[in-house]
Amino acid sequence: MSVRMLGAPLVLALLAGCAAVAPDGGFGSVAASSRERIGAEPRLARDDAAARELQQSVQAMLAKPLGMDDAVKVAVLANPGLQAGYWKVGIAQADLAQAGRLPNPVLGYKHVANGGDIAIERTFTANLVGLLTMPLAARLEARRFEQVKLEVAREIELHARDTRIAWVDAVAANQTLDYARQVGSAAQASAELAERMARAGNMSQLDLAREQLFQAESQAALARAGKQAVAAREKLTRLLGLWGKDAQYSLPEHLPELPPSPAEPADVERIAIEQRLDVQAARLDAQATASDLGLTKTTRFVNVLDLGFVNETTTNAPTARGYQLTLELPLFDWGGARVARAEGVYMQAVNRVAQAAVAARSDARESYLGYRTAYDVAAHYRDHIIPLRKRISREVLLRYNGMLLSTRDLLADSREQAGAVSAYIEALKEFWSASAQLEAALGLRLGGEQVRHRNQEHTEHEEHAE
Repeated sequence: MSVRMLGAPLVLALLAGCAAVAPDGGFGSVAASSRERIGAEPRLARDDAAARELQQSVQAMLAKPLGMDDAVKVAVLANPGLQAGYWKVGIAQADLAQAGRLPNPVLGYKHVANGGDIAIERTFTANLVGLLTMPLAARLEARRFEQVKLEVAREIELHARDTRIAWVDAVAANQTLDYARQVGSAAQASAELAERMARAGNMSQLDLAREQLFQAESQAALARAGKQAVAAREKLTRLLGLWGKDAQYSLPEHLPELPPSPAEPADVERIAIEQRLDVQAARLDAQATASDLGLTKTTRFVNVLDLGFVNETTTNAPTARGYQLTLELPLFDWGGARVARAEGVYMQAVNRVAQAAVAARSDARESYLGYRTAYDVAAHYRDHIIPLRKRISREVLLRYNGMLLSTRDLLADSREQAGAVSAYIEALKEFWSASAQLEAALGLRLGGEQVRHRNQEHTEHEEHAE
């Protein structure tokens, strides 16, 4: 094979061999995407100085009651599991750089002495197949690199969703615990009052037993609420990745109130297909597999092809120069099994894309229905049930003060009011959890510029169609 024939591949190899690993390992684009999608920017702790800087940022956010958005910011900075996942991007980027480098050549030296004659043979061999297929392999690794970035970004997005839900659960559990303490204190006072009235003959033993039962049940509810509050906080702490003194963070006393109106993204299925990172990753996987199939077909017959330069020196003889070509003959393995396997893997990838799209559409529909239902239920409690309970309590108190109702009626009303407040807290919790779930199902923040922009695009598209 002439030097002219090897010129173009050799130039490509030399240029590709100069490819360097990016300082951030390609994680910068993942961090920028996450900042837009979840409102928090992950950062990689590459060394001790960077780790200390991240720790300082985390402690600054923990110095005040930790809000929902700040909880996500802490999680993407401090959680060790996420930090381990960030390094997958750098590993994939290193594999991409390695794919653009030709395997090192082999230098051989042979020294043979036969009596007074000495034969010296020098060889310099390079992998020709690696040289010829290197551009295709580099393109394949480039697609895989993009796929890994999407997968890591999706992991960050799902962790943000779980953190938001855990924050909602923890705050709601604390709020429920505080209210359970108030109910327990009121129940104890009611039971003591009922006991005094029963001794005075102003309350029956049946009504006394009911008040004592309510006190006992409130104590059990308080114990359960305390256990739930601890469990919810510990789950949040694990997702945040905190320990030691950092785990002593404080939370707000109450859940956020409902927004004035629910988000109404147009065509949630379309948004999910366009925005979901798992769908995009499945597409890239299919593309990479198709490229892999092309590479397999290209090299199905030629498995080992080495081209080398030979320099041979023998005593009392002129130096002999030449080249050697090593080729593996396809006598037994014609590569058909490799091609069939690659085709099967490709069809798997194609069907995974279809399945990812089906799942994304269904998840978007279900999540949006859950979000709207949770909003409507919480708004119903806020606008109707709670105001009516307050009104009834005022009327009961007025009638009690006017001696038109008994103490039993007053105590029964307080129990009903406690149940309504607890139900409203639960409705708020379900709404904010559903909101986090919908954001992950659509792949964007609710109420942000992305939703407004896509709703505008959808409206303009409908007007153009008309």
